[in-house]
Amino acid sequence: MFGLGPHRAERGLRGLGLAFLFAIGVASGFGSAGESAARTSALISAVRLQDLPVQAQATEELIRQGGPFAHAKDGSVFGNRERLLPPRARGFYREYTVSTPGARDRGARRIVCGGHPPERPEACYYTDDHYANFRLIVK
Repeated sequence: MFGLGPHRAERGLRGLGLAFLFAIGVASGFGSAGESAARTSALISAVRLQDLPVQAQATEELIRQGGPFAHAKDGSVFGNRERLLPPRARGFYREYTVSTPGARDRGARRIVCGGHPPERPEACYYTDDHYANFRLIVK
C-alpha cells in the first residue's frame, strides 16, 4: 500500500489516521504537480469497506468477480474530469453503480476503481454524491 511493504503498511494504518496516510501517498507518488497532489490529498479521506453501505460492499465484490453488473454503464471508463482522483492515463479508472434503495434511476452512489485488469484494481473510491467527493476504500 502506497509503496510500503504489506507489514509496514499494516503497522502504518494502526499508527496513523487513514486519511493522513493517504495524503502522504498522494503527495509522494500519485500527484503530478504539487498543486494537483495537494488538492487530491485534501479532498480524499479513507473509509473501511465494512463501514460502507451493504450495497457498496456487494458492488465491490462484483467488481473483483468481473460481474455480472446490473447497469450497462458499469465498467465504463471514468474520465476523472473533476480531477479529484490521482491523475492517471485515460482508461485507468472505471465506474460502477452502487444501488440506492428506493431510487428510480442509478442514483448518485458509485465506486470508481483504477488498475488493470479491472478485476484486480490498484485502488477503489466510493462516492455517494455523484463524484463531488470521494473516499478511498481500504479493507
